Amino acid sequence: MRRVSAAIAFLAVAACSSGVDAPRPVVAGSGPPVVLPGAPGSSGTVATPGQTLGTYAADVSAADVRFAEGMVGHHRQALEMTGLVAERASDERVKALAGRIAAAQQPEIAVMTGWLGRLGREVPAGHAHMTGYGMASLEQMNELRGARGAAFDQLFLKLMIAHHEGAVRMAGGELRDGRDQLMTTLAMDIVSGQQIEIGRMRAILAG
Repeated sequence: MRRVSAAIAFLAVAACSSGVDAPRPVVAGSGPPVVLPGAPGSSGTVATPGQTLGTYAADVSAADVRFAEGMVGHHRQALEMTGLVAERASDERVKALAGRIAAAQQPEIAVMTGWLGRLGREVPAGHAHMTGYGMASLEQMNELRGARGAAFDQLFLKLMIAHHEGAVRMAGGELRDGRDQLMTTLAMDIVSGQQIEIGRMRAILAG
């Protein structure tokens, strides 16, 4: 299970504060359930209201901001790619994988946009400004939109592997240079989760 739910818990509680001035405890509330990560291969557990989940760190660096701003656009392209799958893919494994990617990355975008908003940073619109880090080009996206069946499956997997590898590199930079606890937690989730997905995609490509 991806640990993004724990990161969302950080966001939901920290957003109730008027600023990012000092580390403070993160406590589960009485609203939507907060799912805590389990050990690898194990199910998570639901936090009880009032349960302390950790601390929210206020030490924000330029690397943290670059990571959030860049990863929002990076994730948006991944969602655009997965949005093509239902009507074009033929392999049920590809469809299932796309569903898992979307389910993980949509809430991660919410975490990062909320975090940027609290810092007074304007959230980048779309992803057209982004290049590198495995981002698919306009030509590649148009080719993907035009593909169907097995040809779509193969191209989707190849593009998404490169996309995930780029995300892992971006997250690695955050783990090296970032300081904010929320962003570094999210970066660890991205590295672990997307490396697993890369392995699954390579296995599908290998037949």
